Amino acid sequence: MSKFVSPKIKMKSGARLAAVQANYMIALGQLPVDEVIEDFVQGKIGRFAIDDSNGEDNEKFVELGPIDTAYFEQMVRGAQSKKEDLEKSLNQFLHGEWSYEKMNGIMQALLLSAVYEIANTTDVDVKILIQEYVDLAYAFFSKNEPKMVNAVLDQIAHAVRG
Repeated sequence: MSKFVSPKIKMKSGARLAAVQANYMIALGQLPVDEVIEDFVQGKIGRFAIDDSNGEDNEKFVELGPIDTAYFEQMVRGAQSKKEDLEKSLNQFLHGEWSYEKMNGIMQALLLSAVYEIANTTDVDVKILIQEYVDLAYAFFSKNEPKMVNAVLDQIAHAVRG
């Protein structure tokens, strides 16, 4: 039996993925926040993902569902406006090989989005937020990164929300 997930929840999950992608694009391309947000909201970017579940030789594009554009915009603007403080906070919880500066851009964008949302969203249970970002980490990484995301976000959640 499959689990029912409301369209509203799916749209927020989509907004999280889009926020990670947008924060990555802003950092990597040094693009203006307004331009990246507009491109996502208008559907010029972020409408498709690669499905390689049948092996690399069988990749295909799949269209993603609609996102909560207001939530997406709030997350991207918020993370970008507080980026310096969020990065400082992250560095307090990252050690050794996992220093923020040494991470690739996708991981930086994922953690930036996650920490912003954990610190600034109180209407969603923090365990759900952590699971959403761990799931996103598994979408981008396959080794130890998702485990690290889980551990770091759990520590941050305890520090921020008690």
